[in-house]
Amino acid sequence: MQLMPDDWNELRLILEVARAGALAGAAKALGVDHSTVYRKLQALEGKLGVPLFERVAGGVYVPTGTGERLAAAGERMEDEALALARDLAGRDRRLEGRLRVTSSETLAYRLLTRHITTFRAVYPGVTVELAIDNRVLSLSRREADVALRPMRPKEGDLWGRKLADVAWTVYGSAEYFAKRALPAAPDELAAHALIGWEEGAGGIKAADWLSAIVPSSAVVFRTSSLVNQLVAARAGMGLAVLPCYLGDPEPQLRRALPRPVPELSRELWIVTHTDLKATARVRAFFEVVGDGIASDRALIEGMAE
Repeated sequence: MQLMPDDWNELRLILEVARAGALAGAAKALGVDHSTVYRKLQALEGKLGVPLFERVAGGVYVPTGTGERLAAAGERMEDEALALARDLAGRDRRLEGRLRVTSSETLAYRLLTRHITTFRAVYPGVTVELAIDNRVLSLSRREADVALRPMRPKEGDLWGRKLADVAWTVYGSAEYFAKRALPAAPDELAAHALIGWEEGAGGIKAADWLSAIVPSSAVVFRTSSLVNQLVAARAGMGLAVLPCYLGDPEPQLRRALPRPVPELSRELWIVTHTDLKATARVRAFFEVVGDGIASDRALIEGMAE
């Protein structure tokens, strides 16, 4: 019986299955198909002579004691490799190459892409890869080099700056308000047709606020995409809770509530890993794109005329 895997790839296989709790998730992380992960895991367990995972209901894979220890060893190796990669990237003084950026769908739609266009004009040697994802991607694991986040970073290994406070309020189309009176206060929204998030979308401040003040029956359309909520409101389907930078520039929309809702205010930050803050591409992005978005502060904070 062999006591340890032969190489990093075998440890990474164990680590990704443990992280995902399923073969499909591990296959996605490894960039292979489900059957390849299954075959390699079976072969590895046979070679080691011990089970690494218990297969439980629903196709969930739970690591055994040995699986947990090997996954932990794989994670330590991954941390060392990522730290080395960040250290090398942090010494990179070239204004060329790839820069991975992540942001929300709405920020990319309304603001970010315009400033990336300016950045590309100044630094044509840098290729920007923009990941539109409402999840918080890991900067430590190099899932992105720079992130635009609607919150102050809590991780101690991140570095960045606040760009603005993000204001939100409720919007409807001129067509909608031609038939319905404007609500005088948030507690009157229940009498209107509302556009909202999928049921159970907890943890989203605007979704939680809306579900707390209107009954579920008032929501006539649900979608996880804020851009689609905007489109639905613009079509006259109902009222939508939107960030002011998304709703205010739309000529077909008007505010249903005249002022931003204080409870919905968020902070917008541009952040990177501390190991990458000296990288030339990252510094340049902070200067051009970060400063560009900060110049849109009035729009973002709901004060634009």
